[in-house]
Amino acid sequence: MPRVDVVRSEVQRLLHAVPFHPFAVSLEDGTRVVIEHPENIAFNPASEQGSGGSEDFYVLSNRLRLYSTFGAVTSVALIDHEDIAH
Repeated sequence: MPRVDVVRSEVQRLLHAVPFHPFAVSLEDGTRVVIEHPENIAFNPASEQGSGGSEDFYVLSNRLRLYSTFGAVTSVALIDHEDIAH
């Protein structure tokens, strides 16, 4: 499975977790984006067979407007609620 598909699948897994927990997406340019709510990130997901899906994603959170690709993601990780305030 190509890396882009793996990253997209991990983001989807975290978005559908019940209960939802905030997570951070780190990009190769050093940008770290916190996803506080599932509504903060948008992309075309892959089909249930794992094919299709967008390589691009958008983040809309407070004043942040970010457009990037899953290929630029270096890590996806859960974060503590305390990390959101900092």
